[in-house]
Amino acid sequence: MVSRETEKAHVHNWAESLKVYFKPRVVGMLFLGFSAGLPFLLIFSTLNTWLREAGVSRTEIGFFAWVGLAFSIKVLWAPLVDHIKIPILGVLGKRRSWMLLGQLGIIIGLLGISFTDPSTDLFQMAIFCVVVAFSAATQDIGLDAYRIEAMDTEYQGAMAANYVMGYRIAMLVAGAGALYLADFYSWVLTYQAMALLMGIGVFTVLIVNEPDEIEIKDDIVHLAEANEYVDKAQTMVLNPFVDFFKRNGWAGGFILFFIGVYKISDIIMGNMANPLYIDLGFSKSEIASISKVFGLFMTILGGYVGGVLLMRVGLLPVLLLGAILICLTNVLFAALAQVGYSLDFLTLTITADNFANGVASAVFIAYLSSLVNRSYTATQYALFSSLMTLPGKFISGFSGIIIDNTDYSTFFLYAAAMGIPAILMVLVLMVIDSRQKSFDGEENLASKAGE
Repeated sequence: MVSRETEKAHVHNWAESLKVYFKPRVVGMLFLGFSAGLPFLLIFSTLNTWLREAGVSRTEIGFFAWVGLAFSIKVLWAPLVDHIKIPILGVLGKRRSWMLLGQLGIIIGLLGISFTDPSTDLFQMAIFCVVVAFSAATQDIGLDAYRIEAMDTEYQGAMAANYVMGYRIAMLVAGAGALYLADFYSWVLTYQAMALLMGIGVFTVLIVNEPDEIEIKDDIVHLAEANEYVDKAQTMVLNPFVDFFKRNGWAGGFILFFIGVYKISDIIMGNMANPLYIDLGFSKSEIASISKVFGLFMTILGGYVGGVLLMRVGLLPVLLLGAILICLTNVLFAALAQVGYSLDFLTLTITADNFANGVASAVFIAYLSSLVNRSYTATQYALFSSLMTLPGKFISGFSGIIIDNTDYSTFFLYAAAMGIPAILMVLVLMVIDSRQKSFDGEENLASKAGE
């Protein structure tokens, strides 16, 4: 179900198509994607490895998942990013100034984490993790808006490809790279090095050009005799949501609920994957080599396969495939918990999980992007990406409690079962889409008959 009308793209030959990757803004997305991806694992799976090694209980580690709620509620301040220019930093432009503000916050938070001992001051570490999470979420809001506004529709595929590549490289650095550094040196040095690498994003923001201002269409909702401030608040906060439901009608609520449940199984599982590896006896270097390095390439492969399938069979069938794969790979993690220490079985599990995640993520990003009205880019995309993680992050906070009271196998089977609603909802969307196409076809025939 695609709500936004797709602009008709000019057809290019192969040489012209490849040249798009050398355009400055497209190249810049590679480094901005790196900046977006770097902090993510450092407050989730990589941090969980450090916490488990330091003797922090799985119940307490589970609660750290709630730090990620910052990404899920970023829609609350997305209207500010859409409409407010930051003093002093605002000279860079609306999008770049917010990205830079977020990056500076991430650097401060990572340095704070590096100087904190989780075995003696877990609360202080949690505070710095919250600083990183809110700053990273703010960077994401500005970056998503920049990505969509900086280039025309026909270049969005290249922008997204470079963004995803940069994001995945950063996750390799923050995952495998961080674990290798921690294994050979220390966690303190690791987090300080990660803070230094955020300078890549800062430098990129300073040299890329600000996109052209998008005219805000503020005539969707009219408040009689509203004063200037109320009218501005209406444009910033109310209109993006009214626009979404105006375009999608009764199906809007169903779509938002679907966004919330699609990746819930994957999010719940991811919170306890690294503690599982540590408890099964895998070293940080083994986790880095198999789970992060090899896993990254499988994720990239899955993303490209998902993109090809998207072109060949359409959006909704690939959404269905991704939901099924995510559900099934959780069963493999339950089996791994029973098998125990086995590099071969770990490799099999990581291969399947990361490939499935690559397919599902690629098609889901395409689905969310299709729902956005460019008049409200930051607010609407923040709404969708917030809903995508909110239920999963909240529920995953209880994951440690479930494991401490049962076992890892029971937990991962539970996570697999949480993916079933997403499968059923995709099937419903396919039925709705089929009926809509049938209705449109009948209207076209009636129109021709009338002529």
